[in-house]
Amino acid sequence: MNKDQLKGNWKQLEGKVKAKWGKLTDDDLKVIEGKREELAGRIQERYGCAKEQAEKELADFCNSLN
Repeated sequence: MNKDQLKGNWKQLEGKVKAKWGKLTDDDLKVIEGKREELAGRIQERYGCAKEQAEKELADFCNSLN
């Protein structure tokens, strides 16, 4: 799933994102609004992981949706 698909399907994906990364708040999800880079940054911030780890988790998540 590329960034355009993520943004286009954001309303449908919000629940799956929140289930995967429960530390993300509703306010986080509003700010993110399908922006992949913003989502990776929020994952990094909330979970205290490295940027590379957040990007890998996000890529794995997006691949699992296909």
